[in-house]
Amino acid sequence: MSTTTVENPVNKQDSVTTATPRKVRRRGENSRGTSVVSHGILIVASLIALFPVAWLVFLSLGPDKDDYLHPGGIWKKMTLDNYTFVLQETKFFDWLTSTLIVTLGTTLIGVIISATTGYAVSRMRFPGYKKFMWVLLVTQMFPVAVLMVPMYQILSELQLVDSYLGLILVYCTTTVPYCAWLMKGYFDTIPFEIDEAGRVDGLTPFGTFARLILPLAKPGLAVAAFYSFLTAFGEVAFASTFMLSDTKYTFAVGLQTFISEHDAQRNLMAATAVLVAIPVSAFFYFVQRNLVTGLTAGGTKG
Repeated sequence: MSTTTVENPVNKQDSVTTATPRKVRRRGENSRGTSVVSHGILIVASLIALFPVAWLVFLSLGPDKDDYLHPGGIWKKMTLDNYTFVLQETKFFDWLTSTLIVTLGTTLIGVIISATTGYAVSRMRFPGYKKFMWVLLVTQMFPVAVLMVPMYQILSELQLVDSYLGLILVYCTTTVPYCAWLMKGYFDTIPFEIDEAGRVDGLTPFGTFARLILPLAKPGLAVAAFYSFLTAFGEVAFASTFMLSDTKYTFAVGLQTFISEHDAQRNLMAATAVLVAIPVSAFFYFVQRNLVTGLTAGGTKG
């Protein structure tokens, strides 16, 4: 009787190698090295941008006007006396009131005029509408020195010299042309069908503009408002020429009072500049959400 033996297969685990799956990089995903380099560049750029502001704050803490020549000595004698002097011994709050009146007035009037102008050119086809926009652009080509004398004569005849309204109107001549171009480009990105839908529902052209278009144009309005605000806030030439009373000086002109023919109180200038930056920072905080969208969309054509 013969017997047969059945050999069981032997699993040779040593010969089997398990390959680990390679991590697949998704499209648009940066490698770790690229991410480190990009973050490093952003950190360096942020430090470069923040250094002037930090340096200004540091100089404002020095009690002497010549501390900027020896900044290392400020560490041992830091004080807030400069801020106390500016707030109590100067006309800082008069400058603040004048600046807010002029800047907010310029922003409000400038945005209203530029928004209506941009919408009219974007939606309506009247004779010479293209040339009209180019005329607005040409007005920006004249230097301030050329415009100073005729503007002063006009304001003098209207009895608007040394008045907030006169300075606001002068600033609007600077902000409206640029903001009108900006708003026109942004309104071009809004579909024309929205206007037609509003008219079908019985809205007038102005009602369509106010109730349907303006809510969609908030980013563009934010950019126009920010530009108008900064232009009026930091302008010096027109403000120093048309505002004769020291109580009506804006911040930009008020800073010049710390400089005389033979002296310059740079410590007080630094402290005032830090205080001046607070309103601008607050305004930027309110509009920064829409700034990027408005700047990018305003250059496209819908």
